Amino acid sequence: MARKVTEPITEYRVLGSTGERVSPIGLGGWHLGLPTVSAKLSLRIIRTAIDRGINFMDNSWDYNDGSSETRMGKALRDGYREKVFLMTKIDGRSKRAATRQLDESLRRLKTDRIDLVQHHEVIRFEDPTRIFDAAGANAALVEARTAGKLRYIGFTGHKDPRIHLHMLQVARENGLVKQEIGVLGMKSMGNGIILKSKTATAVECLRYALNLPTSVVITGCDSMKVLDQAVEVARTFQPMSESEVQALLAKTKDAATHGGFELFKTSSIFDSTAEHPEWLGKEPKRVREMMSA
Repeated sequence: MARKVTEPITEYRVLGSTGERVSPIGLGGWHLGLPTVSAKLSLRIIRTAIDRGINFMDNSWDYNDGSSETRMGKALRDGYREKVFLMTKIDGRSKRAATRQLDESLRRLKTDRIDLVQHHEVIRFEDPTRIFDAAGANAALVEARTAGKLRYIGFTGHKDPRIHLHMLQVARENGLVKQEIGVLGMKSMGNGIILKSKTATAVECLRYALNLPTSVVITGCDSMKVLDQAVEVARTFQPMSESEVQALLAKTKDAATHGGFELFKTSSIFDSTAEHPEWLGKEPKRVREMMSA
């Protein structure tokens, strides 16, 4: 039986104060480099997503040892790069590490400019201070922005929201936070683990995330069927009523209370920098000198 093709997305949202118009659903990069997804299929998913209105492309320097960026770079040839808002993430906390990782991402993605580069996995309370140190990663991104290698700077995290607030506070102290911050929703299904609770469907998870004040909700697609589902949810989205929201929260409450289905928050399984602390780079020189004094 032939695959049913839905209509393309026509409604777009504004990304914070940037003025950029982005699709309400963004294409996640991690799944595109998985061993279970062939290079041919990843190219088909990316280009079909773009053809059907998804213009926000997510990726990260560390996804699948770089293969996610490499595959996306190949898919964005033949004029597709000009059709998308391209985002990737770097793990480096030092200026040197961040510079190296950004340059690698630019090479893999086969572009001379990335629209949005994010400080990845801000999951520790010390991360903001390291990032905004004079010799920290943000100095590298600011220089790269001046050089035209990137347009916007942001950060991601998947732990305690208090860490996110701390990151915003440190950024504010460094004069780099403006109002109307663009909000990206990620992991609406917790890598599929939330679905194992049997309390909410994938469509319900996506609709709930879209109903929040998000500019774009990024979701991973490892098959054409999953892509079809994501496009259809975005295309047909209507704001949820208060009664719909309360009904969804009520039926998921018990499963959500203990955090057993939100392993991004309650375990270190998905913390890639915990397994590879070398990605973060060395502490600032003045800190290391204080330890040896």
